[in-house]
Amino acid sequence: MNRYAPMLLLLAAVWGASYLFIKVAVEEIDPAPMMALRTLLAAAVLIAYVVWRSGRSRAVAELRTAWRHCLALGVLNAALPFWLIAWGEQYIDSGLAAVVQGSVPIFNALIALKVLPQERLTRTRSLGLAVGIVGVAVVTGFHPGGGWLAVAGALAIVVSSVSYAGAGVYGQLAVSDTAGPVLAAGSMLAGGLILLPFALFQLPHSVPGWEATASVLALTLLGTVVAQLVLFRMLALHGSARLSLVTYLMPGFALVYGAALLDEEISVTTLLGLALILSGVALASGRLRLPRRLALGAR
Repeated sequence: MNRYAPMLLLLAAVWGASYLFIKVAVEEIDPAPMMALRTLLAAAVLIAYVVWRSGRSRAVAELRTAWRHCLALGVLNAALPFWLIAWGEQYIDSGLAAVVQGSVPIFNALIALKVLPQERLTRTRSLGLAVGIVGVAVVTGFHPGGGWLAVAGALAIVVSSVSYAGAGVYGQLAVSDTAGPVLAAGSMLAGGLILLPFALFQLPHSVPGWEATASVLALTLLGTVVAQLVLFRMLALHGSARLSLVTYLMPGFALVYGAALLDEEISVTTLLGLALILSGVALASGRLRLPRRLALGAR
């Protein structure tokens, strides 16, 4: 399957479902062991895929060559954000977590402005970044029923978004010459090994139920293995600009899953925050243009 639209919808649907799986599993499994299991199982499957594709000797050589990049991405793109999302979802709805994660391109742009000399800050882009940040503030600051723990949970998701954004910029700077599946396999392995010592102190006191177990397996196979392979395939075929449209679709899938399967409420505040975040992303990326009269003064 190489067509753009089906791949984009598949990736958005799978990533949107990941928040649902985390929300179900975290009821019985603490964040560290859940995410250690997720990353280590995903690493095993992805390494097997790399070996099948390239042969054992070449796979080992590629992983050894890329170990520094895999370690950096294992922290920024796996261990830290995975744990933060699971911790945050103990206190906020899965759909809300996905809405906050829609801000990743906003933080990506802010980081890129600091470290990539070719990035320029126009007035339109500045407006987009400001609108997006306001949207993040809206969805993280209003939790009338959840108290300060809900705010802390939402802020944990914000930090995970910053981590993902940092991983994106790092990848743009440092790892363009490394095969995607190798990075996926190595980073998952590194992330799992980082989380493992913390996981050993939080092992469940009893065997988790079938729903939690099935959720972790689905999170591993669909939300990690399949998503990583589709992600890097889309990057190769269609480029990062077209791939970035998944940002607009993923929160919608997550909100629908949460409302339909977990009876989560979709509040006006959540929808307002989502609209502001996605509008900010669209302005900052150039996908949404101001009316001509306004644009003349916003360049």
